[in-house]
Amino acid sequence: MASGHFQVEAALLMLPLVMLALNSGGAAGAVVPAVIVFGDSTVDTGNNNQIGTTLRSDFPPYGRDMPGGARATGRFGNGRLPPDFISEALGLPPLVPAYLDPAYGIGDFARGVCFASAGTGVDNATAGVLSVIPLWKEVEYYKEYQLRLRAYAGAERARAIVRGALHVVSIGTNDFLENYYMLGTGRFAEYTVAEFSDFLVAGARRFLSEIHRLGARRVTFAGLTPIGCLPLERAENMIHGGGCIEEYNRVAREYNAKVEAMLGGLRAELPDLRLAYVPVYDTMLDLVTNPAKFGLENVEEGCCATGRFEMGFMCNDEAPMTCADADKFLFWDAFHPTQKVNRIMANHTIHICYQQGLL
Repeated sequence: MASGHFQVEAALLMLPLVMLALNSGGAAGAVVPAVIVFGDSTVDTGNNNQIGTTLRSDFPPYGRDMPGGARATGRFGNGRLPPDFISEALGLPPLVPAYLDPAYGIGDFARGVCFASAGTGVDNATAGVLSVIPLWKEVEYYKEYQLRLRAYAGAERARAIVRGALHVVSIGTNDFLENYYMLGTGRFAEYTVAEFSDFLVAGARRFLSEIHRLGARRVTFAGLTPIGCLPLERAENMIHGGGCIEEYNRVAREYNAKVEAMLGGLRAELPDLRLAYVPVYDTMLDLVTNPAKFGLENVEEGCCATGRFEMGFMCNDEAPMTCADADKFLFWDAFHPTQKVNRIMANHTIHICYQQGLL
């Protein structure tokens, strides 16, 4: 691909989100009444704070670059996550509240709500590894939310909010890295990796069909990132020089291809469902291989502590060596991107939504 195209794409991804939204379609806030989020730690804005799991990030230095000052909200990063930036771009609040956060009520959730849980997956067994919220429970919360919304706004307005909302889904990495390859759930003995991918894609299809049945009409579904390039995986690959684990990246590519095919079939089956695939793999690989284009200096390690294996409780305020400027890093901890990269991913998602007619 020509370098000129790369430069244009990089410039697009770095645009301020509000500018991108306005340039792409006008007053988006009048069109999208809410952002509704499902998935894992890539989009969990704090639900894990309220459940009995060790997988948490409600302590410093998490949240050190939040707007308005350092605040550890339970987001796995140094600041905001992609749904927050997407919400702001659409003229909605700059933070999407976690459904279980007692600081928020249905008046807040009418404009945006997050059901995601760090550590979860499409496979229910994945959620059991660290005692987090399984995907089926996220759907139960979605049903409960709609009952509360009807009581708050009336049946007609509640239905309009759900149908008009942008539903953001990001899930799947934990199914492989926390479940299949960690061997703890035994899925590796039940399925080949290709069969496990098929199992997950079928589960994702059931999930999407169910939220459509419940009223969702605008949905983005993120593919897997190059999971073999996460700092934690690179650290495990030190015997081979600390490079990306190509086997994991190949699995991600093959899974993504199956997801794209599944989404195409679902669009044909449900013509009133506007469903966009977000090719996270391509954008992240561009960041990894062309860091200077995005103003990044380190794409191999996280900012927190050594950046090789720390996340959750190991990434804490006492951890030495945490970097001074997270904007120079692709990763915040050994697993999760920095706020800067989350903004890029949100820009990419918004652009695809306009491109594919969701907005």
